[in-house]
Amino acid sequence: MRPAPSLPRSPAADRASTRDRGDLAVLAVEAALLAAAVLVGAMLNRRGVGLHADAAPLYAAWRPHAGWGTPLALLVALTVLGPGMRWARTARWVSLLAAGWLAAVAWTLALALVDGWSAGLTRRLTPQAEYLHEVPGVVDIPRMLAGFTDRILDFQPDSWSTHTAGHPPGALLVFVGLDRIGLGGGTAAALLCVLVGATVTVSVPVTLRALGAADAARAVLPFLVLLPGAVWLGASGDAIFTGVVAAGLALLAVRGPVAALAGGLLLGFALHLSYGFVLVGALALAVLALRRDRRWAALLAAAAGVAAVVAGFVLAGFRWWEGYDRVVERYYQGWAADRPYGYWIWANLAALLLSAGPVLGPALRRALLAARARWRPAPFPERVRGPGPTVLLPAAAALAVLAADLSGMSKAEVERIWLPFAVWLLVAAAHLPAPARRWWLAGQALTALAVNHLLFTVS
Repeated sequence: MRPAPSLPRSPAADRASTRDRGDLAVLAVEAALLAAAVLVGAMLNRRGVGLHADAAPLYAAWRPHAGWGTPLALLVALTVLGPGMRWARTARWVSLLAAGWLAAVAWTLALALVDGWSAGLTRRLTPQAEYLHEVPGVVDIPRMLAGFTDRILDFQPDSWSTHTAGHPPGALLVFVGLDRIGLGGGTAAALLCVLVGATVTVSVPVTLRALGAADAARAVLPFLVLLPGAVWLGASGDAIFTGVVAAGLALLAVRGPVAALAGGLLLGFALHLSYGFVLVGALALAVLALRRDRRWAALLAAAAGVAAVVAGFVLAGFRWWEGYDRVVERYYQGWAADRPYGYWIWANLAALLLSAGPVLGPALRRALLAARARWRPAPFPERVRGPGPTVLLPAAAALAVLAADLSGMSKAEVERIWLPFAVWLLVAAAHLPAPARRWWLAGQALTALAVNHLLFTVS
């Protein structure tokens, strides 16, 4: 009996197959990068090179373990991967955002509780290097702000602790304010980090929807819920930073000068949470460029908001530019002087992969292909379309990450430091083919679980 002749494959099927192979090739490159970063890091640590990261490229220690958060994390992951993804396509918008935020809170808390309530939450922000160490000493906020810059440099009797010295005073103000309203201590601070960090599941989709990409917002939301970076969102100050930046950008995207002004105020405060957030300007400009109307009015309103916050801090005695000048000097008074730039400039990218997840490379590849297709010349008089939000926002975030990496001011610990940019890189996941998204999302969840169960991460 002769075999039946095979049907010829369509050009569309061939292109889809090629694209799938391209995604797998990018995944292989990611795996090779991560393996190289781990192996070279282990070798350098054995030789006594000052990486100051026992589990390089992550700032963590190898410690396989499990906890009562383990079954909770598995339950959240399976719920999102199963009914959650189906429901996200059809749910009412407000209900979807509320459920996404609650699921992100549950995911972050479950991952933190793998280490236990005390080690995973309560004690995360209390070590001597952390912000809470300084809170009891702040008895006069105006005086603290006026003298903040003078205490940045190390080896002084009143030098700030590491994290406080490395950031503008806004970060310390957050925890001082929490203490003033009767919610002092590590537990309240950690829960605030979790609750605020999880708001990216609201802010990023709202931004996309406001910029005309409602379907992309629904597609990206599950990737924000099961973000591997949630390992560091629960709990570190960077969780608050991530939430504030995302909310500020979302307000720039929605209509109305009042919203743009509020967004500018939040982004101005973000500048006083981390010096690195001057790079958020690239994302802000991308959002404003993607707005459908009144871009210049929104730009002026946002600029007024940023200027108002900067002026307020200047009047209180803190000048951002003077603080940054001292921080650069303080940076090289510590571990940065030992950490080799030649390793971290590429190992940082491996750390980012563990924070943003393995979907990052394939998603960015798909976004790049989409951008190329949109810019392809069209017959006259059809207008050439520019890149949409699912291309331009990840591109702006990638530009910010590249600048931070090349600056040498981000040697190690970027798995948490770059979280405010990582959530916008994941917007590119909207370009993944719908049938493959569940598999990629499963890879994201497995990455978070592996990191959290094999390592003890340090915030």
